[in-house]
Amino acid sequence: MRFTKMHGAGNDYVYVDCFHETLPLPPDELAINISRPHYGIGSDGLILIEPCEGADARMRIFNKDGSEGEMCGNGIRCVAKYLYDSGIAPRERMDIMTGNGIRRVWVNVEGGKAVSARVDMGEPRFEPEKIPVRGATNRIELDLPGRTLGFFCLNTGNPHAVTFDCLPEGDEFALLGRSAETHDAFPEDANISFARVMDREHITARIWERGSGPTLACGSGATATMVAARFLGLVGDRAYVSLPGGQLLIEYDAKTNHAFMTGNCVEVFTGNWEKQ
Repeated sequence: MRFTKMHGAGNDYVYVDCFHETLPLPPDELAINISRPHYGIGSDGLILIEPCEGADARMRIFNKDGSEGEMCGNGIRCVAKYLYDSGIAPRERMDIMTGNGIRRVWVNVEGGKAVSARVDMGEPRFEPEKIPVRGATNRIELDLPGRTLGFFCLNTGNPHAVTFDCLPEGDEFALLGRSAETHDAFPEDANISFARVMDREHITARIWERGSGPTLACGSGATATMVAARFLGLVGDRAYVSLPGGQLLIEYDAKTNHAFMTGNCVEVFTGNWEKQ
């Protein structure tokens, strides 16, 4: 099976062109095997690029634990790059189906290759039942090991919970992230963003991804972080979110309630995967 390894802001996945390739294993098993470092390729998960009626392609994302996600902001930029560079969809504007509906993507081309992309991340959802989060409001407090933190919850293609109460490192980040991800408040678990607003246009964040743990970047998480900060009055309608793997520009259009994300998309290498 041919594959391409790509990353957006350091958030790396193994991509399989299902227009031309057949999977050697069920996708959940393949994701687990292929994502392992040393024994596999090593990645944050597996993304399948499939034919789709009514769109240029369908993106299916599987986390490194084999669970299927709904949307990946960094991943969809790389899918758009693959579609453009491979000639499957040689257009600078394309529509890609995700587990959370169609997303429009505009690629920036240099030297005949897509190098970055802007994604319409859709409408953030704030209703507790649509995130989902248990309770009457999307603003909650969680009792976590050693501290209680306040979270602003929303869905930006995946369920997210954002806190500006702390920006932990190392073991504390892992402990708080893991505990919050699987907290009873989240019936489908959640991605957890720990963030600090630096000024009106800059946010620093670390994100614990549902099903994958710590990653260098999370596009839907960066979007959720900026939108949460905007609704709390901490930033305006445009801000850069700095993550360990790089920086993403997030813009919010209040008239349409749509968020937009811009960032790089980079091919790392291609290869053949032999069934393990």
